[in-house]
Amino acid sequence: MVERFFSINFPDSPDNEMMLLTGPPSSGKTSLLFQFAFNSIVNTDDKSAVFMCSRRKLSTKPPFLSQGIDPSSDVFDRIQMKYVEDEEGINKFFAAFHMHDTFPVLVIIDDFGEFFDEKNCQQRYNSPRGKELAIARTLALCCNAINHANEKGPCMLLVADTHHGETPRLLHIYKGWLNSIFTIKGDGIGSFILKNNSSLTKSAKYSIALQYLVLEEIYETEEQKKYHL
Repeated sequence: MVERFFSINFPDSPDNEMMLLTGPPSSGKTSLLFQFAFNSIVNTDDKSAVFMCSRRKLSTKPPFLSQGIDPSSDVFDRIQMKYVEDEEGINKFFAAFHMHDTFPVLVIIDDFGEFFDEKNCQQRYNSPRGKELAIARTLALCCNAINHANEKGPCMLLVADTHHGETPRLLHIYKGWLNSIFTIKGDGIGSFILKNNSSLTKSAKYSIALQYLVLEEIYETEEQKKYHL
């Protein structure tokens, strides 16, 4: 599944997944998301994707594309940019999702956790865990909307978040709603490792070089090698 984040041939995978991509700051998450969106619709003529993010953040840190991807490709016309500034914008979008005549095959939310202001959430829920409660509520809304869309055709949800430290602070909440989790870690020498939470999937090593998203290699994890043996 990690192959779908890069410009290479990739195996078929379930199209009703709800996924999390999490990694440290400046690890190329937005670039990976754009490539995933491109890959999800490039081989169709009528499918679309929705990319939700902060306009301000996207303008200051635009994504890098893989080498060989034409930035003027009409495929990008079918990636609808939806700019939101807080959790209310996300909630309004998904609350009205069932009213659409047709649904995208993919909805991406970049920097999901940053749309939730900790102080405001604590005040609203009158709880020190207000942010956790707000995130769980919004994830429930998102997943209900995606499940509704899947009654008519394949639709995926891909949420991205930034973590500081080894693992996301709110990973236990994400696990309650998202069935596939991808984590990014630096290798200490300028590249990054992208892996799935499943021990029997491949990992990808990549870097950001000369304003491109560069895949260095796809390899089997040690757990996967043991399984094959």
